Amino acid sequence: MDVPTSHEGGIGHEEDGHRGAFVYARDGRRLATLTYSRANAGLVIIDHTEVDRSVGGQGIGRRLLDAAVAWAREARVKVVATCPFASAQFAKDPAIRDVLA
Repeated sequence: MDVPTSHEGGIGHEEDGHRGAFVYARDGRRLATLTYSRANAGLVIIDHTEVDRSVGGQGIGRRLLDAAVAWAREARVKVVATCPFASAQFAKDPAIRDVLA
């Protein structure tokens, strides 16, 4: 994954073997990460979301989750969320539940 170098920041996606992540970076610095593992080719488990305090409260965690949901739809994979943040977002927003296993 190329880490965005803009001042505005951006979200990238990386996957290596059975582990993957959506990463928010600004000025070449990783500031937030949503990680997942592949249970199999059609199922991923979102297991952790972490946002640096410097960008806390700006909706970055939700932007990461939205990127993961968009990717899951495109890749036609289902999602299980063991991460408390992701689980809470799925509970609050029925519009993203279509990717849940």
